[in-house]
Amino acid sequence: MKTDKSIKKVKSILRFLCKKKVTACIALALIAGGIAISLAFNKVEKSVMTYVPVKNSEAPIIVLDAGHGGMDGGCSSVNGVPEKGINLNILLTLRDMLEATGYEVDVTRDTDRSIHDDGIEGIANQKSSDMDNRLAKFNKYPNAICISIHQNQFTDEKYSGAQMFFSPSDSKSGAIAQIMQNKFVEFIQPDNKREIKECGKELFLCHFSKNPTVMIECGFLSNREEAEKLESPEYQKQVAFTIYSGLMEYLSKKK
Repeated sequence: MKTDKSIKKVKSILRFLCKKKVTACIALALIAGGIAISLAFNKVEKSVMTYVPVKNSEAPIIVLDAGHGGMDGGCSSVNGVPEKGINLNILLTLRDMLEATGYEVDVTRDTDRSIHDDGIEGIANQKSSDMDNRLAKFNKYPNAICISIHQNQFTDEKYSGAQMFFSPSDSKSGAIAQIMQNKFVEFIQPDNKREIKECGKELFLCHFSKNPTVMIECGFLSNREEAEKLESPEYQKQVAFTIYSGLMEYLSKKK
């Protein structure tokens, strides 16, 4: 079964994180059809979350988007690593965690590709078609939470830290964004002072999504120290778990 495969993947991820003694040591236990996840930071248990998804129409579908893909690499790190692959790796790990918890997950892409319509010629037209199709996926479901994963970049390499941007079309977006921002500070970026912001029209997917939507800029690839972290499979798994934890906290409060 697909869920069994997801659980095996998540167990493998969590064993890897604990073995490497990264920031979060995570223990996974399957309990009566639900999942209990406990986190310990610096050997001090900070929180325990148990969440069993509602198996009816009230449970939201989680739509995940890995920004860019295919001919569109996004921004590149100081080491020349394109954003698109980092986004995808985080998405795939996050998808496995959500599916293991029992959620239905849809994604805009699960490989390195653009999702523009067949027969579209020209990079600009392909990009436009790609964004339209991503937005259609975000707006496909009447009850969904949408997360778009990206990396940031700036001309001055001193800037660092994740930042959440939220859709103005749904009041729940801001609440999710704030929980996510708090989780990044709590789990992996204790010095992060950034604040959440509303998406402008230039952030097309986030701005025009009709469902609760958050675009997550996980960090700055223009900052050498942060770029090296974001290029690391270990840190990518930590980022995925941080996003997962934010979603679980929001959904547990929503019940």
